[in-house]
Amino acid sequence: MEPIIRIQNLNKFYGTKHVLKDISIDIEPGQVIGYIGPNGAGKSTTVKILAGLLADFTGDVFVKGIDIRKDPVAVKSLIGFVPELAELYDVLTPNEFLSLMGSLYNLPEGVVTERAGKMLDAFGLSGNMNQRMDTFSKGMKQKVLITSGLLHNPEIIILDEPLSGLDANSVIIVKELIDKLAKSGKTIFYSSHMMDVVEKVSNRIILIDKGEVVADGSIDELRQLQNKESLEDIFAGLTATESMHEASEKLLNAFD
Repeated sequence: MEPIIRIQNLNKFYGTKHVLKDISIDIEPGQVIGYIGPNGAGKSTTVKILAGLLADFTGDVFVKGIDIRKDPVAVKSLIGFVPELAELYDVLTPNEFLSLMGSLYNLPEGVVTERAGKMLDAFGLSGNMNQRMDTFSKGMKQKVLITSGLLHNPEIIILDEPLSGLDANSVIIVKELIDKLAKSGKTIFYSSHMMDVVEKVSNRIILIDKGEVVADGSIDELRQLQNKESLEDIFAGLTATESMHEASEKLLNAFD
């Protein structure tokens, strides 16, 4: 089966800082990739490149056989992207914003209205659809952002900390949504620090540290290779410079 996403020898520099170092990943259709790593490991940079937001990299990135550097617009039409920060046009209402997003994907107005209405209702925002978003909480904006990322029913969904700011009930809804989207054949690239969620929703986990892939496999394969039970323990064992116990003791000692 041809990979739906192919990353080959991906390198990215910010000035002299080497952020991504020869990353090579093949992702098959229908996989749910949990992409994890410490702060500064290169997760968000990888996500931005996949979403067509960064072009100054070396190596190759193909999405359904399309070179993202040569035709980023075609790639963007295939993906739904939900970034961590809900940067929206705050002076618009959800209805106005989602209508704008739908027009960018050439969706019929009736389709946008129906889909947006159903999704916002599921998130408990049906009563806020005509309210300006500059009055919204971070979690409310995040719900609109998730709706906009899924509005055009994309084949590939790229999520960068999508649960940021959401209440507990909405987190459960999104976790179940990811599971159902995967079962329907969507390919999901999920970058997050939330180990319990990654472990639950992903059928393949890729761990990067200092810009390099240090582990790649199912949770069961990683448990067997690392001889550890939880994803948190696997993560700590592969990325921590000292034990979590020692680090917490140092933090407590700051008050002595």
